[in-house]
Amino acid sequence: MDAIRVSKVEQVVFAKSGSISKGTIHLTAHHIIFRYDDEGEKEMWMPYPLISLVNRLPQTLQGQSQLNFHTRTFESFSLTFKRDSDASDVFESVKELTVAMSVTQLYAFFYTPTPPFPTTDGWTLYSPRDEYIRMGVGTRSKAWRFTDLNKDYSFCPTYPARLVVPTRISDTTLQYASKYRSKCRIPILSYLHWANFGSITRSSQPMVGITQSRSVQDEKLIEAIFQSHWSPESRVSNANVYGATPTNLIIDARPTVNAVANTAKGAGTENMDYYKEGKKVYLGIDHIHTMRESLAKVVEALREADQLLASINNDLPDQVTGLAVLDKHALRRSGWLRHLSAILEGTLIITKNVHVNSSHVLIHCSDGWDRTSQLSALTQLCLDPFYRTIRGFEILIEKDWLSFGHKFLDRCGHLSSEKFFLSPSGDANPGSGAEAAQAFLASMQNRFASQSHIKETSPVFHQFLESVRQLQRQFPERFEFNERFLRQLYYHLYSCQFGTFLFNCERERKVGDGGLPAIERTVSVWDFFNSPAEMAQNRNAAYDSTLDDPTKRTPEADMGVLFPNPKDVRFWHELYGRTDEEMNARFVSAQARDAELVGPMDGSDDDAVIQESSTLDASQGSGLGAKQSILPDKMVSSLNVLQVPGRRSSPGIGTSLREISSSLPDLTSSHSTPSRSANYTPTPLGGAPTRPQSSQLPTQNLLNTPIWSRAKPPDMLSGGGVKSVWGKLSSNASAAFSVVQDAYAGVAKDLMNTGQGEDTSEKTSELKGRDALSAWGQDRPSSPARSSSLQRAPVTMANPWSTPHSSTHHLSIFEENPWGAPSEPEPEP
Repeated sequence: MDAIRVSKVEQVVFAKSGSISKGTIHLTAHHIIFRYDDEGEKEMWMPYPLISLVNRLPQTLQGQSQLNFHTRTFESFSLTFKRDSDASDVFESVKELTVAMSVTQLYAFFYTPTPPFPTTDGWTLYSPRDEYIRMGVGTRSKAWRFTDLNKDYSFCPTYPARLVVPTRISDTTLQYASKYRSKCRIPILSYLHWANFGSITRSSQPMVGITQSRSVQDEKLIEAIFQSHWSPESRVSNANVYGATPTNLIIDARPTVNAVANTAKGAGTENMDYYKEGKKVYLGIDHIHTMRESLAKVVEALREADQLLASINNDLPDQVTGLAVLDKHALRRSGWLRHLSAILEGTLIITKNVHVNSSHVLIHCSDGWDRTSQLSALTQLCLDPFYRTIRGFEILIEKDWLSFGHKFLDRCGHLSSEKFFLSPSGDANPGSGAEAAQAFLASMQNRFASQSHIKETSPVFHQFLESVRQLQRQFPERFEFNERFLRQLYYHLYSCQFGTFLFNCERERKVGDGGLPAIERTVSVWDFFNSPAEMAQNRNAAYDSTLDDPTKRTPEADMGVLFPNPKDVRFWHELYGRTDEEMNARFVSAQARDAELVGPMDGSDDDAVIQESSTLDASQGSGLGAKQSILPDKMVSSLNVLQVPGRRSSPGIGTSLREISSSLPDLTSSHSTPSRSANYTPTPLGGAPTRPQSSQLPTQNLLNTPIWSRAKPPDMLSGGGVKSVWGKLSSNASAAFSVVQDAYAGVAKDLMNTGQGEDTSEKTSELKGRDALSAWGQDRPSSPARSSSLQRAPVTMANPWSTPHSSTHHLSIFEENPWGAPSEPEPEP
């Protein structure tokens, strides 16, 4: 290929994990290969898509040049060349071969197994009809039916062709309901429980908006789902039917702050006044950008440990291996285990509601293909022993991840980017001025073209696999597959050797754009995993299928349903290439979750998101009377919810910033709990974290601190229940919506022609403050004057449409423009 400038370089020094070897580098179209001079060592083969970062270091005084490689499998190694030209050629070649412009350039479209795999049914392993019939659709339950409404993917391009919906809902009603759901992803059946008629359905967020829009068709659809215990032939009105209980849940996986921001964009969350058959719970699981940053902190800690070990070996005459130099404080600060705990907490709530309460659960996040897939698949793994077999787990991934449209291409970043290839500035031999200018323009075009998809990357499926590993560790005898199976699956998620994980939806795999579809041009990863050699290595020797017998009546019998412990989470140390002691010391694993968990709620009076949206739209006064909200006894007992005798409704969006600001010192100093704030300093378990006093914090830093970093997070309930945190929620939601309104008041003024003739000379930004804006075109009373003791420095906000010049380590609410993509952190100038 033209991209390969040099195919072979000899006398290369290879350093990895503190060991140093010499050998020869070979570059092929799809792999970088290192062959050791010592014939006893096995060759290292590295597919280019597994490369996550390459750093070319400046030439040393001895004339040597070094390339540092970091991989998606959390490995690091370096190659040292005697000549700088060889290092340059290898660097440029690897960059050209790694940064693909099209998915058809990836290895899967050229790979042919030799010899062929014994089984070749990987692409047909999952049959929607067979799987749903196995659950009981059409046989055990007549309340559900198949529909071909999406057979040509015109109804919803990101949904599967075959859908299962309530029998008493017509296709015409579904078409109307689709207009009310983001990306037309209406509630669809994902799982029907074998022990009762409880169900798991999934969808995207409703298009509520600040005007609190509603859809009768969507309400009818969810009502039919929540009443699907009734057989359509035998439904009797006004009868007490088993299962039609008030414990039906709508699970919104997002934090309430995110739901508020989405409401401002025209989407949002359900108003439970219109969905009387169920209640709603917010799980507080963060979005893809937070997860990406969290894993990046773990990776950075691993890289620093590798660099430290390499530095130690350079200073010592003998090589040192197995030295534990990993920074456990950095692992704790990453918050990765806290995110896993939040996901398992949601899994436990759904599992209990379906199995114990014999009820229904509708899951959604924003678009319904990230957090929704995690929760749906993990819950089914706990509920159904079939999915804990090798074949069942493969079908589960095909159903809930591949067919329901998880964006593997975008989330995994298979096409990579030149952003991940770093070289020192001022390279020699730039050529003439015209050539240098042309090269610069070309590099800038490639950079802008290739980085647009990087912001969409996130370790969503990786999180799912690591959550499965937590279940495996907690229940070692309940899974037919072992840890190696999950680790191999993670490897091939990024290797791009098979076509299974290369696309964003079922349509892209099965419909060829002007040619053969991908399922006919690539090999399925399940053909590899189902080969006899792999099956022998991936079986769990401790697996005992008799434990899943639902007829057993022994004291320890659980009917094959698992209830995970959300607090028992540990790093998957085998995946990260470390020892259990190195990554999971008591100090690291004992993380307290700080994600909010709010609910259940059965009306808009309990929902801060609806309250904020309604106040923004109506602006009919900020004071709402305190209302009593008593949870039903059955819900409290079944989900272990702490009963709250009375809760105040959240203050309106018209509440002044002075009231929010005055509450900040109380929030930051009330309790010492782990927080996402940069000022947090972890201490060993049992000690109190130290934090600067609020009076010592600069005003500007306090205002730029994310709101969710200031408040004390709710504690997790050991029983997996939901604790009401109404007071904190109200403050967070009000503050978040106030800042959103402030930041974009200028836009609202231009669009709605408000605030004309007002003096803006005192403003420190081109954006107007909230005092100059009349609640989206309506009159608003002015805010009370602030006392001198509460005066704060003005916050100067940059134009959100201009290129950001800097950002803090954590994205704050000022930086997260809800109308655009989140900004990427950039280095300080």
